[in-house]
Amino acid sequence: MRIRIVDAFTDRPFSGNPAGVLLLDSFPEDTWLQSVAAEVNLSETAFAHPLPAGGEADWALRWFTPTTEVDMCGHATLATAHVLHTTGAATGTVRFAARCGVLGATAEADGTITMDFPTSPLTPVAVPDGLEKALGAEVVAVHDTGAHIGDLLVELRDETAVRSLAPDFAALKTMSSRGIIATAAAEHPGSGYDFVSRGFFPAVGIDEDPVTGSAHTALAPYWSARFGRDELTGLQGGARTGLVRTRLRGDRTLLGGRAVTVVEGELHA
Repeated sequence: MRIRIVDAFTDRPFSGNPAGVLLLDSFPEDTWLQSVAAEVNLSETAFAHPLPAGGEADWALRWFTPTTEVDMCGHATLATAHVLHTTGAATGTVRFAARCGVLGATAEADGTITMDFPTSPLTPVAVPDGLEKALGAEVVAVHDTGAHIGDLLVELRDETAVRSLAPDFAALKTMSSRGIIATAAAEHPGSGYDFVSRGFFPAVGIDEDPVTGSAHTALAPYWSARFGRDELTGLQGGARTGLVRTRLRGDRTLLGGRAVTVVEGELHA
């Protein structure tokens, strides 16, 4: 079977966030899916298979980190949609049936893929004990992001604070069910993005994820409320970065980005 590695939320190889993608006839046993994801050893590997015509979705989609299955993943969904469109397996809008519901992905004329995800609810919470020490930074505010992504959204004082983070991953592992999204407003509004973020997910086997699409279902409502605009662009990452365009539509968030296939091969398993 064919296996691909796709860099998502970028138009250049070796940037953005890489994801493994396998198109299957059906889902094998979970242990096999998890073993493949561990072998690929990227933040997520996506597995998809076609569904019968006439239903609410066109493809079934699941995502695995090297250690566990997750409820929602943006960059691996983008990578899967990119593979479907570039191989001719799908055209127009693709509907995916996933653990978090039905997700749409539409290929635009310029090569951008726009995904339709549920907006994450934001609930203000107290700063957890030890969070500032684990991050090594002063925390401005903390919000819980709900069950599907299970992160803490943590605002820091400025972009420099976010970019210079060197967290204690072992300490962060116990802070939330999935991870920590550290964010701040862009220091220079004319730089091509409105806010920055970095995502740390040691609880699911990923110390830092370069560009986390699902996190932007929480970042979009957070910063849209702050800036008074429904359309924003986020820059995420440390050494490796990518851009995510967000459009807030009430209980849905549209995530836009591009992708490029960098590896294609044959899986012998």
